[in-house]
Amino acid sequence: MNSPNSFDCERRTILPKEFARRPNAEPPALPGHEVDMKTVNRLVNAVILAADTMPRDELLDTVLRLETLGYDTAWLTDMYGREIYVTAGWLLAKTSRIRIASGIAHIYGRDAIASIQAGRTLSELSGGRFVQGVGVSHPIAATMRGLEWENPVDKASSYLAAMRGETPLSVRAGADTVPLYLAAHGPKMLGVAARHADGANIYMQLPEYTADARAILGRDKVLNVVLPCCLTTDREVGLAAGRMALSIYLSLPAYQRHWAKQGFDESDWSGKGSDRLADAYVPWGDVETIATRMREYLGAGATSIVVSSLPTDRRNPESKWALLESFAPNRV
Repeated sequence: MNSPNSFDCERRTILPKEFARRPNAEPPALPGHEVDMKTVNRLVNAVILAADTMPRDELLDTVLRLETLGYDTAWLTDMYGREIYVTAGWLLAKTSRIRIASGIAHIYGRDAIASIQAGRTLSELSGGRFVQGVGVSHPIAATMRGLEWENPVDKASSYLAAMRGETPLSVRAGADTVPLYLAAHGPKMLGVAARHADGANIYMQLPEYTADARAILGRDKVLNVVLPCCLTTDREVGLAAGRMALSIYLSLPAYQRHWAKQGFDESDWSGKGSDRLADAYVPWGDVETIATRMREYLGAGATSIVVSSLPTDRRNPESKWALLESFAPNRV
């Protein structure tokens, strides 16, 4: 398995600038164009934040700073802290340009009608700056609420069909067109996204899988790659950051199954995770090394990179900003 420093810069298909902002744009069919740094800056246009656990003032300051740097979208996590749609509404009221996205709202946390109402209301009241991402999560998301865990593909399919369907609501029709994305790992879930959503978010995947995901989604859907990265040339710091990013997923069967399909085994996700697992899924290094890894994903068919910037020092939140400033769209 290659380390971040062993990826060569290759010639790849790039997506036009407009495709980063238009859900139904069609990417070019012909390969052979180099993904240069300006292209990377254009398509690395979103950041994901642990918004349900960050201190309130730090969260607001972070989003305002991202807006100043020109980032298009701030994605908010939905774990066990703040309610994601309430948080999104607060941030939309405090900002003027940046889009706020639920990334990803667990569908066991609210029924489809409640999700429709939340998304449409936030979109309407913010002038169209809300983006809705949903996903099935993992069995604990159901059982902690006293709900029965259902077949994930069937659950997602019926839920998204309801969200995109025909239930009459009191929200004005003008707010109907909320961009909708599904968190998807396997081919069946990607098929659900292709049928019922504007696209998909994929996470902890290799560039080769990105190409497979693009083929399943088709050329008219958005494919967001969520990519944890750490700007450091210190191998130990980079691997430690990678293991931190992997830690909450190592015990989850859904991730283990997918990693196994990509050539890893139990030794990679046992304990704190192997070096090769951290190297493969969490780019670290200098700016050019990380950009090279991003080019792999963009060349494989990603519409955009959603960055999770990992701090080099967990005690110092400011240490995550060097990466975000290096890839800021306003640097183009």
